[in-house]
Amino acid sequence: MNDMRGASAPSFTPDVIYCPPPDLGLDLVFLDEAMLVLNKPAGLLSVPGRGEGREDCMISRAARRYDDAMIVHRLDMATSGMLVLARGQAMQRALSMLFQDRHVSKRYVALVHGLLACDEGEVGLPLITDWPNRPMQMVCHERGKPSLTRYRVLSRDAALNQTRVELEPVTGRSHQLRVHMLALGHPIVGDPLYGDQVVQAAWPRLMLHASRLTLPHPVSRAEQVFESAAPF
Repeated sequence: MNDMRGASAPSFTPDVIYCPPPDLGLDLVFLDEAMLVLNKPAGLLSVPGRGEGREDCMISRAARRYDDAMIVHRLDMATSGMLVLARGQAMQRALSMLFQDRHVSKRYVALVHGLLACDEGEVGLPLITDWPNRPMQMVCHERGKPSLTRYRVLSRDAALNQTRVELEPVTGRSHQLRVHMLALGHPIVGDPLYGDQVVQAAWPRLMLHASRLTLPHPVSRAEQVFESAAPF
């Protein structure tokens, strides 16, 4: 198999102990009878995980207050930012179709190691699950699924040797943003799975935040734009 993991990718999957952040209430961005948009904190699963002790998650917390809340899409546990939840099965179907048909535009803000040379660009490397090291993903030109990420530099910090970037996942593969930035030689700061593990362990979290969502309302079809500032 012709694959490219990146020179600094680990050859094993680190043990991840689930310690969800304390429940301080829902951080609501938007609410109506069709859907709600929440800010998910870093370290919290979107849906219940496998195994004992992984029941606490964003959908379970939301459902305690809104009993018709249903999951539509997910964010990685380590990623913070906006998550759309449907209210009831009909809205779940409608919103799921919007995501499936790519009528939803998503933007993320990330800090990456190193100074990106280009102000903007694209990464179009195909991705596949790295089965011996699940849940990690890797680039595979033979069997990987087509994947495309656009990036735009927001600022560069020469002193810290970091770049703040806006990332647009045109496709929605698992860990897409994380693996594509690693493949560029600029892993996302604080990533517990990708990049030099000694360097990454010095950071309290993955510096990746879902900062902007644009989608048609599932009932009115009016364009909705939601924004959330990155907490880093």
